Amino acid sequence: MPMLLIKGSFHLSGRTSPDGDTLPFVPDYVGEWKLVGGCRKPQPTREGRVNVRLEGVDALETHYDGVYGEVERQPRELGDAATNALLEWLGFRDIRRVPDPQHPGVENITATPDRVPGFILTRGTDIFGRCVALVGRGAPPGASGYELDVRDKLVRETANHHMLAEGLAYPTFYAGLPRDLREVLAEAALQAKTAPGKGVWKRDANGETVDATLRGVKVVDMTSITQDAVILPKLFRRLKEYLSLGYTTLDCFPAYLGGNMDAFRILGPTPSPGELVGLHNVVKVVNGGTVLMTHAAEDLLFVEK
Repeated sequence: MPMLLIKGSFHLSGRTSPDGDTLPFVPDYVGEWKLVGGCRKPQPTREGRVNVRLEGVDALETHYDGVYGEVERQPRELGDAATNALLEWLGFRDIRRVPDPQHPGVENITATPDRVPGFILTRGTDIFGRCVALVGRGAPPGASGYELDVRDKLVRETANHHMLAEGLAYPTFYAGLPRDLREVLAEAALQAKTAPGKGVWKRDANGETVDATLRGVKVVDMTSITQDAVILPKLFRRLKEYLSLGYTTLDCFPAYLGGNMDAFRILGPTPSPGELVGLHNVVKVVNGGTVLMTHAAEDLLFVEK
């Protein structure tokens, strides 16, 4: 698939808050942001910085505010481990976190050095203006500012593949990413799931994974998803928003999901006949307050908004 290649560097200024799937990038030539397509053009800072979101990857939330309520995060150990793994893969070390005095619940990150060279391969922005991309380190495989035909081998050399292979992120695919590239990333995630498992897929003595998305989690209050259980970040975000509205039970959660209008198709051995709208099609509430998903993340293909 042709993707725009941009050469530059990843920056940690002490005023940024990267996580396991999003981090700031500055091109060597800032004008190349104008070449990036999408529904919302990137809006670089004065330094030329734009947040890059890793294509096909969703890591645990470390500071999610959403539309309603306070900033919340998923369980710290694996959330921070994902952030560290991404930054260390790129070449950062001595990673430090400092509370952001302007934004309660957010931590700014510094490291040594404060920038490392790298490149991105992008097909455009998302609805938030973030550049969605494959992320690479070191010298780029082509000329900056030009499209490059991205094949399997190159995908395997990206941070995207690394995060999934280490089990520190979930595969989350959108329809714009071609099937052959999706399958490379899905394969990495499936390898991480192989017993004894890595990261969120690590298994205990009973064979249960840390991740509780398919097994189900009893939701009593916000701490059930911020401290107790590790679940798919997309499900976490929907639950966080719902609980922030003041609901104390999950009785209305399926209806809330239906109104959220997430459009997707089910892949795998029993694919959906067409497009489904609303995660209530794959999320169930059972036993009065246990929420679970009926399909693994790699079996869902979302439609970009």
